[in-house]
Amino acid sequence: MTIVTEVKQGLLEIQINRPDRKNSFTNAMYTAIGDAFRDATQSNLVKAVLLKGHKDCFSAGNDIGDFMQNPPTNLDAPVFRFLRMISTCPKPIVAQVEGMAVGIGTTMLLHCDLVYAADTAKFSMPFVKLGMCPEGGSTLIVPQLAGYQKAAELLLLGDVFNAAKASECGIVTQVLPADQLEAHVGQQVKKLLNLPIQSLITTKALLKAHVKTSLPTVLEVEGHGFMSMLKQEPAQEAFKAFAEKRTPNFLQFEGQSPAQKANQRASTRAKPQPS
Repeated sequence: MTIVTEVKQGLLEIQINRPDRKNSFTNAMYTAIGDAFRDATQSNLVKAVLLKGHKDCFSAGNDIGDFMQNPPTNLDAPVFRFLRMISTCPKPIVAQVEGMAVGIGTTMLLHCDLVYAADTAKFSMPFVKLGMCPEGGSTLIVPQLAGYQKAAELLLLGDVFNAAKASECGIVTQVLPADQLEAHVGQQVKKLLNLPIQSLITTKALLKAHVKTSLPTVLEVEGHGFMSMLKQEPAQEAFKAFAEKRTPNFLQFEGQSPAQKANQRASTRAKPQPS
């Protein structure tokens, strides 16, 4: 199973379990993990949630092949439903991050309450590099956590950053040596499970009150922008370049009117193919 769940002594553990593909998400995985957070919200047996990947990778983001074959076409798509489920879960969410956390692998952490990362973990939100715009409420939450200038650096440039910078920007609660991470997370989870559930839920709700009214709107606006940009030439070029293992050429689309772009595409299609 690519999303493994287990409820034990009040803890719902969710493991992203596709290590051979660096825990990249398919639509089926988004559906499964969305269901898990829905169940956590509704179940009286769940007091807290632990979200983790593997030692080598938390999540590489979207599975590009699956994503291109089954792109999101509306806000009910599995990826957007998952983001709604994790962002509205009233129970405390703890994340254990090792290896790479790319794209939604990072933005999902913005909806976790305690994020513990190995000192070897790496993060990135490379949406602009893919001809896209950010998702997951990141354009609202990252500036609130890190300040505008640092958020702009992370989201406009999309470069990889280490766990220390993730902590500095407020995305990570604490950075630990990799060999101490699991034990520390276990200790913190145990503390949560020994506390009264209603106090945990009420305190989380109060902490999240400042984004409660604005986050749904931001998720919707980002989602529409994401779906629109997915159809445009820069994103198509980025995904094609990824498949061909080369650097995308975005400059080819600058300085042209829509009519010129259409003519260029038609001219390319009309060129005789070598026999």
